[in-house]
Amino acid sequence: MGCSFSGLNALYDAVNGDGDVWINDNRLRIVRQLGEGGFAYVFLVKEVISDPSNPGVSKKIKDSSDDGTYAMKKVLIQNSEQLELVKEEIRVSSLFTHPNLLPLLDHAIIAVKAGPDQSWKHEAYLLFPVHLDGTLLDNATVMKAKKEFFSTSDVLQIFRQLCAGLKHMHTFDPPYAHNDVKPGNVLLTHRKGQPPLAVLMDFGSTRPAKRQIRSRSEALQLQEWAAEHASAPFRAPELWDCPSLCDIDERTDIWSLGCTLYAIMYGVSPFEYALGESGGSLQLAIVNAQIKWPAGPKPPYPEALHQFVTWMLQPQGTVRPRIDDIIIHVDKLISKFSY
Repeated sequence: MGCSFSGLNALYDAVNGDGDVWINDNRLRIVRQLGEGGFAYVFLVKEVISDPSNPGVSKKIKDSSDDGTYAMKKVLIQNSEQLELVKEEIRVSSLFTHPNLLPLLDHAIIAVKAGPDQSWKHEAYLLFPVHLDGTLLDNATVMKAKKEFFSTSDVLQIFRQLCAGLKHMHTFDPPYAHNDVKPGNVLLTHRKGQPPLAVLMDFGSTRPAKRQIRSRSEALQLQEWAAEHASAPFRAPELWDCPSLCDIDERTDIWSLGCTLYAIMYGVSPFEYALGESGGSLQLAIVNAQIKWPAGPKPPYPEALHQFVTWMLQPQGTVRPRIDDIIIHVDKLISKFSY
């Protein structure tokens, strides 16, 4: 499934006006829009089998859906820099094969005429499995309104799956950092009699994890990059205030993972309270690891979970645990608290 750039690979069926899209030789019908953000739109699409000799996505892709529905991300590309970013997202997404990482099933990038000046721009179409139960953020918002909480067992099982997906990324040589682990990038699928399935998505910010910072200008460049690519309430302290001489590694993700465990429990980042305080500073709360514990379920979550979060949220990245340490610890907690 190589990256294709021909205009014939993905286009709206303008002749029939029926909202169909072709991604390579797969015909997909747009059912409805699921979301949007920036220059990207996500649609629910259904595969159209028009040629019996073409088996379609469902027969060719092992992660395909049973009913032929998928999520399609359409990206409007305005310039060459955005084009390179999308190509990199496609390249990186194609590296990973893990049940807790969202797989890229197919993709195409096409050139399109843009406006009266007839200049050419690009559109990218990326095809993924669909998870209609929404993100962890969507679920947390609904649960918060109902004053509901995940059980301790479900908290740990959701978190354990995210750890498994990140371990896959962190054990590449060289390791990759996701760089934007947060509830909005975790898809949940509810399963009867089982904990929810958790899948980490959106590899647009994923990069090789190890970075050597050897000057003030390099530190500032990293901070500027992080401000654009890593969501503020989940961003590690070293990405807010980077020393001029340091080594950055995949433990930036461990900080975000700790924030996400807190969010599985309480619905928000442990530092978002600072945004609502008069004179409060999100950056100061993060770099000083000033965690506040809200009221939770009754009975409350075990203190061991709070200690686990605090262990991951160490401001000094060099003393923060690695993903293998996290997995050993969460497995012990699962043995202790799952029922």
